Amino acid sequence: MRVDTPERAGLDPEELRHLAREVHELTTGAHPWAAGVVVVAGRGPVIAVQEAAGWAVRYAGYDPQADAGVELPAASRVPMTVDTPFDLASLTKLFTAVAAVQQIERGTLGIDARVGAYLPDFRAASAHDITVRGLLTHTSGLRPELALYDCADDAGRLELLRAEAPVSEPGTYVYSDLNMLLLQHLLERLTGRTLDVLIHDGITRPLGMTSTGFGPCRGAAATEDQRRPWAKADRGPLRGEVHDENAWALGGVAGHAGLFSTGRDLAVFCRALLAGGSYGPARILGPDFVELLLTPPGLGFSIDQAWFMGELAGRGAAGHTGFTGTSLVIDPSTDTFLVLLGNTVHPRRRGVGSAPRAAAGTRLKRAVR
Repeated sequence: MRVDTPERAGLDPEELRHLAREVHELTTGAHPWAAGVVVVAGRGPVIAVQEAAGWAVRYAGYDPQADAGVELPAASRVPMTVDTPFDLASLTKLFTAVAAVQQIERGTLGIDARVGAYLPDFRAASAHDITVRGLLTHTSGLRPELALYDCADDAGRLELLRAEAPVSEPGTYVYSDLNMLLLQHLLERLTGRTLDVLIHDGITRPLGMTSTGFGPCRGAAATEDQRRPWAKADRGPLRGEVHDENAWALGGVAGHAGLFSTGRDLAVFCRALLAGGSYGPARILGPDFVELLLTPPGLGFSIDQAWFMGELAGRGAAGHTGFTGTSLVIDPSTDTFLVLLGNTVHPRRRGVGSAPRAAAGTRLKRAVR
């Protein structure tokens, strides 16, 4: 990909100037949307805007009595840059989904096969005929999450997953981290390789995404001063260690969370999907299997969700959000992509909403000439 002018990308420069200005505004005021934000957006092979605002590290911690972050001295803060890595949180699910579809393309995994055929020791999944498609579309009926972080050891965590039965009727949409955790176990059993190796060898290395991988990640944007009662574990200030408590308990490599990446690396990932699975000489999927991945309701990807895509939604736009403040959207109808990364949980998790994500998507859609 190359950085070039909006005009060369077929985008309105005025709309993109507004987008860049609004990104800076997200980091200002007494209660900013995020301590720091990075936006990378473009069309076709062109990155037309890449902007960083605010701070990768602004706070030393969180003061619950004052209900405010403990500000670092100005000289000790770390400015956000376009090369700052972020904890992607649930954007990790997209990479797990691509790794699964790669196996489907190779014929080693059946999309409508029962999970129990690959993981017979996962008793509940076998008994309830959960399918690979059910995991990828969040229609397995599994609950949103389990408190794996409260287990004393890996054996206990694995036993919880093996025994976990659906809580709603299969076919009903329930967004669940457990789907991608089961899919991780399936892929690892099927291939004999761990998920981090599958994603590195099958996706990030061929695409040249050298700043993408599971943590720990040096130089990453800070996330949370993680303490109970607002968090699920007492870990203190986090930077470069996975924020998600279950992913942390699982050693940092999990199907639902754990990857770190930069805006530019994610732009390459977006471009590969928009180009039918290829980027330069690299090919991670064939066009038919990219289409399978992005056909509603989407495999791992969410399709046409205006609440975080804004006006990009409506004609097959696909993407996802992450709890730490991350998001990406690709729009095949306009050949555009939008990566918006913010450390919204720094210094602690709170409800910030997705209005800025939707607004950025609308700006990009209106910039299309």
